[in-house]
Amino acid sequence: MAISLKDLTHKKAPAPARILIFGPPGMGKTTAAAEFPEPIFLQTEDGYPSDMPDPPARFEREQLGGFDGLMDAIGALYSEPHDYCTVVIDSLDKLEPWVWEKTCRENNWATIETPGYGKGYLAAEMQWREILGGLNALRRERGMAIVLIAHSTIETVNDPTTVAYSRYDIRLQKRAVALFQDEMDAILFVNQDVTIKHDDPKAKSSRSRADGGGNRWIYAAPRPAFVAKNRFGIPDKIMCARGETYAELAKYLPAPSERTGEAVAA
Repeated sequence: MAISLKDLTHKKAPAPARILIFGPPGMGKTTAAAEFPEPIFLQTEDGYPSDMPDPPARFEREQLGGFDGLMDAIGALYSEPHDYCTVVIDSLDKLEPWVWEKTCRENNWATIETPGYGKGYLAAEMQWREILGGLNALRRERGMAIVLIAHSTIETVNDPTTVAYSRYDIRLQKRAVALFQDEMDAILFVNQDVTIKHDDPKAKSSRSRADGGGNRWIYAAPRPAFVAKNRFGIPDKIMCARGETYAELAKYLPAPSERTGEAVAA
C-alpha cells in the first residue's frame, strides 16, 4: 500500500513502558516490580521474596527450563486470553546462560567462547532480539508493560577526558548491555545512599568507614557512578519505599492499556 502524507497522524498514544530495574542484591527490585499492575513473572532464577503478602502469578524457573520454555511462556501470553497487564523477567543475568546455551546448541559450539574473537556473543544477539521481539509484541498487541530485573556489577570506565573510575553497570555481557540500553524506555538504578565517615584525622591511624540509613532510592538519570536513563520525565531520584514505589513511578509512566484480555490469533 502506498504511503501518503494524508496518512500522517498527530495523535499521542503512548505505548506501555519498557523498564529495566537493576542494582545490588536485596534492594527490593522484585518487590517493586510486583507492585506494577497485574504482573506475571517469568522466573529465570530460583527463589522469590518469602515475605510478599500476595505473591503474583509466575512461571517458575523449573517450569520454564530454558530459553525455549521462556519463549513458549511469552507465546502463551500473546495468544491466550488473560488479564495480566505487566510481564516481568526476573532476572536478565540468570537468563543470559540460557541465551548462550541456545546459541551454542544452534551452532554446535561447546561454549559461547568456542568461535573466538567475541563471535559467540555477537551470535547471541539473535536470541536476545528474539526475546525482545516477543516482549515488544506483548506490548504492542496485548498492551502489556515490560519490566526487566537485573543485578549490578562494578566496571572500570576508561574515560579519555579524565582518570579511570568505577561505576555500577548491568550484570550482562557488554553487547547485551548495549542492546538493552537502546531498547528500554527507562533504566532505573536502585541502591542505598552511602555516607563516608572519617575517624579523627589527627590520630596516627585514621580510618574511613561506610555508613547510611535503610532508605533505598531509585535513580533515573545517568551519573558517572551508575548507568540510568528515562524518557518519561521521572525525577533524578525518588524513594524506593515498599508498597509505594509503583505509585510514585506511575505519576510519570503511560497509563496501563486496556488491550489485554482477548486472545490474539497466532
